[in-house]
This record gives sequence, structure tokens and C-alpha cells, in this order.
Amino acid sequence: MMRMPPGRDFGEWREKARGLLAAGIPPERVLWEDAGHADLFEETPMPPPAAAATGFRIPAFFVPLADAVACHGDPRRWALLYRLLWRLTRGGEKHLLNIASDPDVATARRFGKNVRREIHKMHAFVRFRKAGEDEAGRETYTAWFEPEHWIVAAAAPFFRDRFANMDWSIFTPRGCAHWIGGEMTFAPGVDKDPCESPEMLEEIWRTYYRSIFNPARLKVRMMRSEMPARYWKNLPEARLIPELIRHSAPRVKEMFATPERAPRSLENHAYLRGLYAEPEPEDARMPSIARDASLEELSRRVQTCRACPLWERATCAVFGAGPPDARLMIVGEQPGDHEDLAGRPFVGPAGALLDRALAEAGLDRSAAYVTNAVKHFKWEPRGKRRLHRNPGDGEIEACRPWLLAELSKVAPDVLIFLGGTAARSLLGKETKVTRDRGWIEGSPLAGKVILTVHPSFLLRNPDGAAREREYARFVADLRLAADPPSKL
Repeated sequence: MMRMPPGRDFGEWREKARGLLAAGIPPERVLWEDAGHADLFEETPMPPPAAAATGFRIPAFFVPLADAVACHGDPRRWALLYRLLWRLTRGGEKHLLNIASDPDVATARRFGKNVRREIHKMHAFVRFRKAGEDEAGRETYTAWFEPEHWIVAAAAPFFRDRFANMDWSIFTPRGCAHWIGGEMTFAPGVDKDPCESPEMLEEIWRTYYRSIFNPARLKVRMMRSEMPARYWKNLPEARLIPELIRHSAPRVKEMFATPERAPRSLENHAYLRGLYAEPEPEDARMPSIARDASLEELSRRVQTCRACPLWERATCAVFGAGPPDARLMIVGEQPGDHEDLAGRPFVGPAGALLDRALAEAGLDRSAAYVTNAVKHFKWEPRGKRRLHRNPGDGEIEACRPWLLAELSKVAPDVLIFLGGTAARSLLGKETKVTRDRGWIEGSPLAGKVILTVHPSFLLRNPDGAAREREYARFVADLRLAADPPSKL
């Protein structure tokens, strides 16, 4: 057994891992441990790192995954990365990263996801406070944050680009970042916030937060999930949350009584802009979803998506259809046999039933943008027929970036989910059609969000009387889209 200090970051670990790999030292013989620990094991001299680069090919998408895992707070991350590297090269498992059920791969992906989420939290919850001015009158700002992982270097470019015209420092227990005079530097972490917090800047931030708080979109459970309580002590606006929750119901009633306002636009809709992000290139099977790509361009790119196995048996990917500025967006579950052959959504029997119900509800199908949560047809053979099968969680997850891109581009006033798969795609696994059917209050996805059954549910009902009753309920659900407080 040999002890190997991993170094300060991914770059230093990579050089040492290359040397170990070239020397043929297997993972079970290496203990990745900081040099400051007790010297219980020998530290073996390593070959020059350059020798490692000649005989092995590493999948390109291992590097960004490893870079993210290296930022995780778990000390086992270095051993995990070397084990994966060994299996990919000397172990002959060149397709290892495509096996999501493998324990090492699953752990690495979970670590990477945790790190990306923590970076997002840092971007969202860092609050700068004025600390003073230099001799030239240039203002200096500081912020304090307590991350769970080593993410400061990865998160700092966001603040550099956004606050390039001011000097600032971000202090954390896991490293500090300083942007002074147009130069970025990093330093070791500190145990506590070294700067006092001026109340004036915090009061300005609380006033801003109070002005943007929308009581109609309040969802307390989701708020606690997205903004964990451990961040609250460093957020000036946290003390306002109980008061805003208490007064949300009267404010919603007041909003409903006001006249209709002008339609929303994506440029002024921060939530939808935030939903639309570049997909993580973990396995290079997802085509790029550029922020400035049109719906037409996205419909072409989705044809090359290989993020899940459904493309192998489908005729094509079925993207959404309808006006790009539609005020009503309808999300179904997945294409059926007719849609798979035609390449357009809702053109089969379920689409005909939807058209009829929309007309009875006073809605115009041609003015709506219609799409599905999953873009490829999942089916099983039954004689000469192709029968629909429900998509799994992984398939829904793989298609979510495409649906978010459509939602971001259309930015509808009213969003209708048809069926459980559609609901799970953006409302979460806990959403149930049987329990939550109707108007979903407080959702930030659109001004009004409605959940109802899929038209195929009605077609499958063998009881004629029950089918008519369920159809009437379905039409009633669709009518919610045309009722106040928003009109199409």
C-alpha cells in the first residue's frame, strides 16, 4: 500500500494519477491521503507524468465529469476517480461511463450533480455588501458563503463576469476568491466572515426582494427545497419570508380583482430564462441546446439526440408544433404510433379527441403550442401493432432539457399538462393526476398551470357512460385555461 497526496485541485491530482497509471499501480494499492496525515504507508516515487499519456485513450466526457467530482467535499472522491480511470484504461471497460447502474459511475454522477447544484446555490445566494473605498474612491464589496463542497474556483467566473466593474472578495470556509483591479486570485478558506455587515446595503436588498415577491406563485415546500434553511442566516431577505407568506393570500385576491395586464415576454421573465440552460455534457449524447437557437433549429437538433435508448426504435423525434409566441402551451406525454410516423404531435386518435375537447372549451388548437415531455415513441410489439409503453424516469429526465428549451422560447401565459408523465417532467414525481388535477396554484412555470388527464385515458375506458363523464371533466379542466384571472 502506498500513500499519495492528491494535491490542491483536479489538475494536480490528474498529473499524479497519470504517473500511477503509467507505472501500472492498481487502485487497491493507493491510499489517496493528504501529506499531513500520519505516515503509516510508504510514499512510492512516481514515473514522469508524460509517460502516462502515450498508451491510453480516455473518453472525452470523463474529463468534465472528473473535474466536477474533484470539487466534491467527500474525501473518497480521489480514490473513486482513480478507480474509474483505471477501469476505463487498464481495465478494458471503455464504455463504463454509459452504464448508469454501475456503483462507481452512479456515485460519480451523484457527486457531480451535487457540485453543480451547489455552484447554482452559490450563484443564487451570495450577497455582496459594501466594505469601504480605496484612496481613489473605488468601492470594495465582500460576501460570505458556506458551501458544502470545494466550488469557489468553479463558481467565481460567474461573479467576475457579472461584477467586473467593482472590486470584491468572497470569503468561505472552503476557499476565498478576490477580484481586485481586474485580476482574479484565490486564497485558503477562513472560519468565519471577517467583515461586518453594513445594514444599509442589506435593507436595499430586502426592499428589492419584497418588490419582486409574487404571492400568486408561492409554494412553501418548493421554496424550502430550493433554498435550504442552512443558507438563510446569510440572506438579508430571509427575515422577510414569514411576513410575506402570511400576507400572500390577501394579495392574491387583490391581484385577481385587478384588470388584465399586458402579456409577458421572455426577456422580462427571469424564471423561464433560468430554466433554460446548456445540458451537462456527461456522456456527449445530448446535442448542444444553444440559448439563441430558434424552435425550428431545436426541432432539427433533437433528431440527433442520443441521451436515452428510445431513439433506436423510433422513426424520428417528434418536437413541438405551434406559434412560437403562443399564449397557451399544451404538454402531452410522448408521441404515439401515428405521431412517430408523421413527425408531428397529437395527430392520431388522441389528438382528434383533444381537438374536439379544446373546441368545446372555447380554445383554438391552431393558436396553441403543443408538444410532449418525451420526444421519442416508446413501444412494444403486439402482433403487427406497436403498443405504447410508459417512459421511465431516466427517459423523462433525458428529454427535460428539450422541454425546458421549448417552455423558455414560448413563455406561455397558460400551461396545460396532459397525464402523469407530463406532470412528472416539470412538476416533480410527487405530483399525481388523481390528487392534484385542476389548477396548480403558485407554480412559477406560467401565469396559470393546469393538470388533467391525457386524451388516451378517455379512449382506453371501455365503459361508455363512464367515458362520457370523464370527457365532460376533461373539457371542464380545459375551460380553466380560458377562465379569469387570465384570458386567452
